[in-house]
Amino acid sequence: MSIRRLTPRHLSLHINGNSRRRVSSVAAAVRQDTSVWSQAPLSQIEPAAESLFNVTIDVSDSPDLATSHTRPGQYLQLRIPDVEKPSFLAIASPPSYAAAKGAFEFLVKSVAGSTAELLCGLKEGDVVELSQVMGNGFDIDRIAPPEKYPTVLIFGTGSGISPIRSLIESGFSADRRSDVRLYYGARNLKRMAYQERFKDWESSGVRIVPVLSQPDDSWTGETGYVQAAFSRAKKIDSPLATGVVLCGQKQMSEEVTSILVADGISSEKILKNF
Repeated sequence: MSIRRLTPRHLSLHINGNSRRRVSSVAAAVRQDTSVWSQAPLSQIEPAAESLFNVTIDVSDSPDLATSHTRPGQYLQLRIPDVEKPSFLAIASPPSYAAAKGAFEFLVKSVAGSTAELLCGLKEGDVVELSQVMGNGFDIDRIAPPEKYPTVLIFGTGSGISPIRSLIESGFSADRRSDVRLYYGARNLKRMAYQERFKDWESSGVRIVPVLSQPDDSWTGETGYVQAAFSRAKKIDSPLATGVVLCGQKQMSEEVTSILVADGISSEKILKNF
């Protein structure tokens, strides 16, 4: 296993009141360039849904990288050799998985012309490069203890279900809360990943509410967008005792946040992984 360090160019900058912002931006870029990249092989890649792939990467030779995943909702950068632009990927597996199995699992959307598309075309054994784990993830302590926050509303769309899976399978005392709902949006069932995990998620105390924006004629469940489905249901007994977890499309996140804040839920209790 080899580790590559990217060495920044030396910078000579004169800082004054007008240039501090520019210098700050340059410094941020330097910090990104000097991050440590670890080489790791793909151990499994398989379809998860239409245009979505389950990707497992072996990080057993990088124990520091594996143990740096400490909270659901964290992410990292992945790059493919000879491809300049990296891809940002949320880690789908819970932190305990990396510690026990020496691997990270991801849910990757194959977008034409992107690094993610190239990743989904690789084979087992192909080597990629991973950055250090980034982000603060979901700060579940903000909606703890469960007795104080018996209601938790979770919203995820498309590949945004990836860090939600990490959260649910990490455990956040859902079985000790009275009302935990996951509003999970996708175009149709063919594009909805992790359906095989729904039973286990439900048994852990999470009620799954699938919402399809373009269902076929046989679908009898919720339709439209998750924010509309939630608005129809609502049923928030106590806004002060409610926590929220959001991940997915920006418009969905903004609209759901507006609805919840208007209903009296504190923005401090709305958890996002970005």
